[in-house]
Amino acid sequence: MSSISVDGVRMNYHVTGDGPTLVAHPGGPGFDYAYLRSPELEKRFTVVYPEPVGTGSSGRPAAYSLDTYVHCLAALIDHLGEPKVHLLGHSHGGFVAQRYALDHPDRLAGLVLSHTSPVAGPDWWAAAMAALNAYPDVYPEQPEAAGVPAAFQSALGAAGDEQVTALLREALPVYFADFWARQTEFADFLASVRIFAEPATAPGAEPFDVRGRLGEITAPTVVIAGRRDFICGPRWSVMLRDGIPGARLTVLEHSGHFGHVEQPAQFTRAVTDVLLSQS
Repeated sequence: MSSISVDGVRMNYHVTGDGPTLVAHPGGPGFDYAYLRSPELEKRFTVVYPEPVGTGSSGRPAAYSLDTYVHCLAALIDHLGEPKVHLLGHSHGGFVAQRYALDHPDRLAGLVLSHTSPVAGPDWWAAAMAALNAYPDVYPEQPEAAGVPAAFQSALGAAGDEQVTALLREALPVYFADFWARQTEFADFLASVRIFAEPATAPGAEPFDVRGRLGEITAPTVVIAGRRDFICGPRWSVMLRDGIPGARLTVLEHSGHFGHVEQPAQFTRAVTDVLLSQS
């Protein structure tokens, strides 16, 4: 583990793998970076995983905002000292990556927008909540499924890292295409997920919406979506594909929100087909 100081706040980062540099920004906000680890990508890239402020042993800033995360990401990429890097953003990390791509177009060799959206306003949230609330009806034979919506909602106001982590783990099955059919396979991943309450429950800022600026993104871009992602599914990824010049969209048919875990080979192929052609 290494670290930098951003305006007096420590931010850790982890480097592993071999090949062109790929900075992989996790989502949440508030998720520990380790859920985003991708052994397949690490075989092809030198992957730099930021430990965003507010998570892990990184420092705690005065406030959490998209500007904060973009500023910290820019400081990390500057610190790496390479003229250009590849950037992957997952979920909320995709919001950070889109903003970085717009603010620093000359620093990117390639961009991966993974299970994310160009907008996170009321319509986006309403669609996600409708899918969440319908989840128990999709799996009536699974008693645990009935508690998923309530666990998710409770996590939004949870106090303390242990409580928010426990609640999000209880809700996490909704993030998968078919968690119950592959429960044993995903058990270790589920048990390893950690969420930090400060950034996860921080008051929201203005709704995120860069749809009108997508045409300004110049980096070669791959957009990855899970067909059964309840919160950032293909509806939103198509907007990214259509708005970003030359962007390529891959929809993983048997994935929800964690394509790098649910379909790792297909996820990796989608990334490498675009990024390694630019390296």
